[in-house]
Amino acid sequence: MSTESIRTQLQSYRQRADEVDDTITTQMDRWGVPVLRIAIAVVFVWFGALKIFGISPAGELVAATVYVVDPALFVPVLGVWEVLIGLCLLYRPLTRFGIFLLFLQLPGTFLPIVLLPEVVFTAFPHGLTVEGQYIIKNLVIIGAALVIGGTLREE
Repeated sequence: MSTESIRTQLQSYRQRADEVDDTITTQMDRWGVPVLRIAIAVVFVWFGALKIFGISPAGELVAATVYVVDPALFVPVLGVWEVLIGLCLLYRPLTRFGIFLLFLQLPGTFLPIVLLPEVVFTAFPHGLTVEGQYIIKNLVIIGAALVIGGTLREE
């Protein structure tokens, strides 16, 4: 096989790979934000519902963090707030409101880092407990909310 035919063959493979890549990235662009919106909504509805029904593994952490309010009242109210965020993210006309509620709620999720570092860290600043990992994952939620919010004018 000549060098020229090898180049032609490689160029053909590269062109086909580019076509496949274009198809995949087009579908990712089409479905990425709707799937992200649904995924974040499911997380908020699910985690909120667990708080409402008193079976959230985060309930004790919330109660220990917001110790000035009766946990029997605060944890379920926070759960309703989270469910509302999730439902707003599912219903497009309310997405802005849902993101607003989310950005009011999320700073509070980082309070245990300051108020209860012994619960969050096994070794400061890099060793995280399960509770610490639960808190740090909210950075992903913040990023997702920014992406969703950045598309609102396109809809």
